[in-house]
Amino acid sequence: MIKLENITKSFRSHSERNILFENVNVIFPEGKNIGILGRNGAGKSTLLRIIGGIDYPDSGRVITDQRISWPMALSGGFQGSMTGRENVAFICGIHGIWGNKKNKVMDLVREFSEIGNYFDAPIKNYSSGMRSRLAFGLSIAVDFDVYLVDEVMSVGDVHFRSKCEEIISEKRKSSSFIIVAHAMPTLRNNCDAGIYIEKGKVRICQSVEKAISLYQKGVPES
Repeated sequence: MIKLENITKSFRSHSERNILFENVNVIFPEGKNIGILGRNGAGKSTLLRIIGGIDYPDSGRVITDQRISWPMALSGGFQGSMTGRENVAFICGIHGIWGNKKNKVMDLVREFSEIGNYFDAPIKNYSSGMRSRLAFGLSIAVDFDVYLVDEVMSVGDVHFRSKCEEIISEKRKSSSFIIVAHAMPTLRNNCDAGIYIEKGKVRICQSVEKAISLYQKGVPES
């Protein structure tokens, strides 16, 4: 179960306080792969970070009995002066992964991220794409009940995006996904249910097609 209870989130722009969400109360469909849609600035990525526990609401709380990942490809939590290997080892320690299990995670991350010898170089020397590839590899190497995905299929070249799609398809057999994406085929291929965010309202849709329909109606013509 993932439940948002009285979630309020705001941010400051110049001298004004802008409210992104106000007293949001929703329960996510259980056992579903959920696509999140909304216009730019609606709060999709912010909501994902709140669910993943790396951002905090002004008030309210997230209630869950699930092991939830950080958003895939999010690289902001890495320590720049440490190598990729050292960062992965540190995060394994946080999640209680030691010994042979840690070595297995290390091997999986290095192989999947395809960054070669940079795995043993300081993160500060990485390109943004390399950071994202390492972060995605680490996300899929650790087992979670629910994986959070924020535009991860846009990371890297066609070959790497295809690998992302394949691993997500495999992980869906035992875990659920909550996905933010602007590509409708990605959502249709990976999601059962949907969430549409508009003007601070978080609307649960029992089908991803309903959420896509609401989104397409709400997006002005260019």
